[in-house]
Amino acid sequence: MENIFGLSINDISNLIAPFDVPRFRAKQIAEWMYRKGASSFDGMTNLSKDLRKKLSDNFFIGRPSLIDKWDSSDDETTKFLLGFKDGVAVECVLMRHDYGNSVCISTQAGCSMGCRFCASTIHGVERDLLAGEMLSEVMYIDEYLKTTDEKAKVDTLVLMGSGEPMMNYDNVISFMRLIHEPYTLNMSYRSMTVSTAGIIDKIDSLANEDIPVSLAISLHAPNDDIRDLIMPVNKKYGVDDLIAAGKRYGDKTKRRVTYEYILIAGLNDSDDNAKELAKRLRGQLASVNLIPVNSVMKSDFQRPSKDRVNKFCAILNERHVAATVRREMGSDIAAACGQLRNRHIDCKS
Repeated sequence: MENIFGLSINDISNLIAPFDVPRFRAKQIAEWMYRKGASSFDGMTNLSKDLRKKLSDNFFIGRPSLIDKWDSSDDETTKFLLGFKDGVAVECVLMRHDYGNSVCISTQAGCSMGCRFCASTIHGVERDLLAGEMLSEVMYIDEYLKTTDEKAKVDTLVLMGSGEPMMNYDNVISFMRLIHEPYTLNMSYRSMTVSTAGIIDKIDSLANEDIPVSLAISLHAPNDDIRDLIMPVNKKYGVDDLIAAGKRYGDKTKRRVTYEYILIAGLNDSDDNAKELAKRLRGQLASVNLIPVNSVMKSDFQRPSKDRVNKFCAILNERHVAATVRREMGSDIAAACGQLRNRHIDCKS
């Protein structure tokens, strides 16, 4: 049987056309799945019994099940491990802010990029996630929020969990267009951020999609010598070319680009590193998000001191490069990418 969850109204209409079903039925099915949380066709009471049976005999509504859930001690962060029908598990995270609820989702099960500071890459990549599977991550959390407050909703979205979104480009674009539709979550493109380790041709493609999402580039080093040590992707897409792509994106979309920069003690956190980074980024429509490195198994990277982090940030700001230190959330529940999924995989093996 074919999974119908994740299809647009037009796709649903084409799928059910052989049953001589009017087009408006496709809209009703979509509303049941995406607005009312239906997990089967049985409860779609405005469809005939005959149509519901035909749908049940030919299609299924593929939604994930909860494998595990962790809540931070401050009740600000909840991490979910969701499982799909084929046994693949993915992580997504709910972060409660003063300005609303933000969700970080995975775009692949695992990751193939090999960044040395990230837990997502330890077991490699299992497979890409489909547009509907990404949507189901967000919808699961949106529905979870409504169990305690019917007015609560997901306000902002970051594609910054496990996986490299640009390596699953077509599905990611389809997902963002789908979640923007009024019959799903009607989310503004300006409320979405896509993070990439730096797949330059796809950054340029995204700039031409005419969807004004924000772009976050995982830079993490001011030069090729350092970035080569921690990010294998830099062998193909070097720092100069990557920053140039970021500038093109900002110029084309008029959206500020965020450069993510994980601070690793003794490797990329010196005053000279900060000055070099500021020199490279000066004059761009950009900001820097500084992130003290997380403790990741199979890595001996250490976090810089708070004073060192603040000094690095100050050097950037003094040189007119907007920089902030990311507020840490969920450290007590291993909220960083890949850690909960890795424990699940290790427990199975």
